Amino acid sequence: MPSHHRARAHSDSSSRIRVVEEETEDPDIAKKSRIMVFKSMMSSTKLFVLVLLCMQNTMFTVLRRYSQGVLKEVYSKYEVLLVGELIKFVYSAYKIASELSQGEKAIPKLRYLLKRSTKMAVLACIYGAMNILSFVALRNISAGMFTVFAQLKILTTATCSSVMLNRSYSMTKWRALISLMMGVLLFSEPIWNRDDNSKNPEGGNVALGTAAVLIEVTLSGFASIYFEKVIKTDPEQLGIWERNYQLAFGSIPIYVMFMISEDGGVAGYFGGWSVVAGILALLGAAGGMLVALSIKHGDSILKTLATTGAIVLSATLDHYVLGGPLTNIMCIAGVIVVISICNYTFDMSPPEAPLQTEPKTDKPDEEVALTKASVRY
Repeated sequence: MPSHHRARAHSDSSSRIRVVEEETEDPDIAKKSRIMVFKSMMSSTKLFVLVLLCMQNTMFTVLRRYSQGVLKEVYSKYEVLLVGELIKFVYSAYKIASELSQGEKAIPKLRYLLKRSTKMAVLACIYGAMNILSFVALRNISAGMFTVFAQLKILTTATCSSVMLNRSYSMTKWRALISLMMGVLLFSEPIWNRDDNSKNPEGGNVALGTAAVLIEVTLSGFASIYFEKVIKTDPEQLGIWERNYQLAFGSIPIYVMFMISEDGGVAGYFGGWSVVAGILALLGAAGGMLVALSIKHGDSILKTLATTGAIVLSATLDHYVLGGPLTNIMCIAGVIVVISICNYTFDMSPPEAPLQTEPKTDKPDEEVALTKASVRY
């Protein structure tokens, strides 16, 4: 290979792959470039975080099934989510304070982050709107219809990624995502194919319920990509702990409103709590942090793959530990899901260039310097 090609090939990983594939027809070099793509996708940190997220989702699902399906505990789910957000808020504040450089003070820093938490507050409001839309949908359509439409989250996430982040996915990846969606849909067959779940609620408005669930799955995809865009391209480039701190702060009042709206649930405010409920709150807090880490080190699609894989794993554990259903159709669908995840993950198409941080244009240099000084002192 000529020397000017070698110089360009070593500039960065993404440009190296493109130069090699576009400017040479050597099959050995093309093979090496594909190996480099595979290694970049399977970096130890990214893989570790995604495996942890999959395990967290699995444990949360199985434990919640044990709590409410076996133990018949009647605590409010919004209280569990609220406690999880409080744990995340406190722990993130602790991590921020412990990582301050010499001379910085914790209180001004935390106060500054709260003042700059508008973007995360928007995300918290989207999550709240999704909860309300799910409630409206289930009041007007059957649980089976809701489950079928919910699988569209996979495609809405990929579509929003293409539109909002200008990403392009190979046909292999699109086929993998579509087969993944169909596999998950088939895996959930015991839910949507039951007689009692196929009947719409009496007096329900099917058009309203369908519109609500379609808006909910669209918001789900938008929220995932919005979160990724803020983490990776925001000019402030705040860390994971800062973003979790801001998101928890915005989520707490929303869950408080949900608690008040259902008047504390069947058991009343903070009634019916147990050790299992406390563990669920801890797992919920850990899940929020792992989602942010998975997006930071990977992307929203890989996060979706991890949570989808957890559906199969949790259902398998539910069958062997709690006696849940595991039909032949579910086994075939589980294989389809695993193959689809592998097809997406091991696709050797050149990776997209990393997202670039947006330049700061809203503040002059002097104002930025004053802001940093106020945080430090």
